[in-house]
Amino acid sequence: MTRPDTAGAAHGRPGPLLRRGPRPLLLHLTLAMLKSTASLSALPNLNAGWPGWSATLAEQARAMAAQAMAAQAMPAQAMAALAEAVLSEAGAQDRALIAGIAAYRRHPWTRTLDDPPAIWAEGGSRVLDYGGSGRPVLFVPSLVNRAHVLDLAEGRSMLRFLAAQGVRPLLLDWGWPGAVERQFTLTDYVAGRLERALAALPGPVVLAGYCMGGLLAVAAAQRRPDRVAALALLATPWDFHAVDAERAAAMAGLLPLLEPAIALSGTVPIDALQLLFAMLDPWSIAEKYRGFASLDQDSERARMFVALEDWLNDGVPLAAPVARACLAEWYGANAPARGVWRIAGQPVDPAALRTPVFVAVPGRDRIVPPESAAPLAALIPGAVLHTPRAGHVGMVAGATAERALWRPLLEWLNGYPP
Repeated sequence: MTRPDTAGAAHGRPGPLLRRGPRPLLLHLTLAMLKSTASLSALPNLNAGWPGWSATLAEQARAMAAQAMAAQAMPAQAMAALAEAVLSEAGAQDRALIAGIAAYRRHPWTRTLDDPPAIWAEGGSRVLDYGGSGRPVLFVPSLVNRAHVLDLAEGRSMLRFLAAQGVRPLLLDWGWPGAVERQFTLTDYVAGRLERALAALPGPVVLAGYCMGGLLAVAAAQRRPDRVAALALLATPWDFHAVDAERAAAMAGLLPLLEPAIALSGTVPIDALQLLFAMLDPWSIAEKYRGFASLDQDSERARMFVALEDWLNDGVPLAAPVARACLAEWYGANAPARGVWRIAGQPVDPAALRTPVFVAVPGRDRIVPPESAAPLAALIPGAVLHTPRAGHVGMVAGATAERALWRPLLEWLNGYPP
C-alpha cells in the first residue's frame, strides 16, 4: 500500500518537503558548483588527484599525462575526450547531489521517542531520567547540538540500552539559550549550571561528557570531586593544534567575521555554526548526500541517515561569550593543551583528577581527530583508553555503536568499585 505521505511521488509528482537541510544549503550547493568548475579548470594540468574526479577519470588522466610526457604534447582529440568525460562526471555528481537532498527533504521518517521525566530543571536546561536502578551516570553533551543524539531512535539509543542493563542514565539537556543563557560564559555553564545540577542529583554520579561536553565535564570533575565518583570522556577534544595548527588558527580568525551575526541575537546562529563544522571537511557533506540518493529509501540505513541528519540540522545557537572563548581560547590559543584554560579562575588540569576515568577516542573521527583527543588520556593518571573503529557520531549512535562503545562503557562502569 502506498504511504499517504509519498502518494504524490508514486504518481510522478514530487512529495511534500518535510524538512530543511543540509544546512546551510546554499553553502553546500556552492561548494559542489565550485568543485565541478575547478575539476574542469584542472584539465590543462591533468590534476588527477582533484576530489571532483572519479577514480576512473583520475586513472584516465594519469594515463594521458604519461602519454603527453612521452609525446611532449597531448593530442587535441584526447584532450577533448577527457574534457567531455570530466563534464559528464561533473554533471552526474551534481544530479546525484540534488537527488539526495530532495530525497532527504521528502523522507517520511520522524523521531517518535518521548522524553523521559525531568528530575531537575533550571532556565532552559533539564536533567532527564532514563530509569534503571544502578549507579547514576550524568551524560553531558555539547552546547551546540541537541542532546538527543544519545537517545536518537528505537534501537539507536545508548541511554535506553544502558538503562536496560541496570545503569541509571541521566541526560543534561542544555536546552535553547534564552535571554539569561545568552550572557553565559563557560564558567557560568560549568561552575554554575552544571555544578548546580550535580548538587541536586542523588549521591556522587559518574560524569560522562561527549565532545565539547567532555571539556566541561573535566572542569566540573576537578572542581567537585565530592559530587563526581568517576569520569567518562567520549570523543573529547583537548589539543586543538595537534593535527593542523594553521587550520585551527584560521577558525579562530573567523571570529571578527561572525561578530555582526552575533550582534543580532547575542549568539552564533545555527547556520554559522554549521559553516564552521563544514570547514573541517568541506567535501564530505555533498558526498554523503550523493550516496544517500542511491539507497533504498525504505531501508534501515536510509532511515538512520535521515535520523542523524535531522539531528545535525536541528542545532542550537551558541551564546556569544562561549563562542568567543571557544574560537579564541580553544582553537586560537590552544589553551586546554597548554594548561592555561581556566574556569572560575582555576586552571583546568586533567592531571589533578583522582577518580576512575574512561576515555573513548574513536579512530575514524573527523570532528575530533584522535590526535586531538588522545593527549587527554595521557594526562590523566590511570585513565582507561578505549579506541573503537568508529566515527564521532557513529560511536554513540551508529549501526555498530553497541559493539564500539555501549558495551565497553558498560563493562567499565561495572568494573570499578562503587
